[in-house]
Amino acid sequence: MAGAASTTAFGQAVIGPPGSGKTTYCLGMSEFLRALGRRVAVVNLDPANEGLPYECAVDVGELVGLGDVMDALQLGPNGGLLYCMEYLEANLDWLRAKVDPLRGHYFLFDCPGQVELCTHHGALRSIFSQMAQWDLRLTAVHLVDSHYCTDPAKFISVLCTSLATMLHVELPHVNLLSKMDLIEHYGKLAYSPDGYMLVLYISSSDSCQSSSQETEFLFLAFNLDYYTEVLDLSYLLDHLASDPFFRHYRQLNEKLVQLIEDYSLVSFIPLNIQDKESIQRVLKAVDKANGYCFGVQEQRSLEAVMSAAVGADFHFSSTLGLQEKYLAPSEQSVEQEAMQL
Repeated sequence: MAGAASTTAFGQAVIGPPGSGKTTYCLGMSEFLRALGRRVAVVNLDPANEGLPYECAVDVGELVGLGDVMDALQLGPNGGLLYCMEYLEANLDWLRAKVDPLRGHYFLFDCPGQVELCTHHGALRSIFSQMAQWDLRLTAVHLVDSHYCTDPAKFISVLCTSLATMLHVELPHVNLLSKMDLIEHYGKLAYSPDGYMLVLYISSSDSCQSSSQETEFLFLAFNLDYYTEVLDLSYLLDHLASDPFFRHYRQLNEKLVQLIEDYSLVSFIPLNIQDKESIQRVLKAVDKANGYCFGVQEQRSLEAVMSAAVGADFHFSSTLGLQEKYLAPSEQSVEQEAMQL
């Protein structure tokens, strides 16, 4: 039994739409894990990923390249990427030969950003299923750009995509709102003291006092925990109804919201890859999901095991801390700030 436990490997399958920060996440998480003393092996499963910023232990480009597939089969980027994953699925003995010598490492799989692979195409799910048979316990880490929270329609779309991914991939799942650190680059952020309205206004230059500037308003209708915990989504329907375009699709949006709430599976953890506390919060959730914290490698104390078993960390307080860090409270109401602008 002890020998079987020693061969068990743990890791993360990093998935998400293109540009959501998967490669940057793998770089930041690998550095953080090495600082903790873990041996890390980063595996690139994206044939289109060039110029990798991290030290790559296994690169699928050695097996199949996207450019070669596109030239040989006259396929576009999407079709070529799907073919590459199907080719990898048919040659998993190559991947296993690369992974087996790395037993004892913590794996980070940098996966392609093709949404179809995580929602309805079977290649990636089959690959993950085979890895489970190799006694490789993975958690799917699904990254979503936090900027989508500024648009209720996009946020509902993200929820649908996240739910479809959770049901299709069939792995323990952690959803992240990535790039929280980049929100500051969009401009000044403020939220009203009553906690009901957040406003993000983007100025065309550094100074906000010129009357000749064009300023775009993006609204977060509720506090950050509303989006991370995916609370009552019916409130978003009222915001969508104020848009003449979405007013005609209210019944469709109601059905989508009802579907998301009926499953009640989707929630998010905000992530700033530059913040150690934020990475640690994500790592705790991932370790609970794949069972790493119950193993013999780390955190052997009964207190750590029991806290993981009952989920004794409060996401509301951590989310509130992030909100206070990135959303400076304003003494004025949103309406007053808008009038001044």
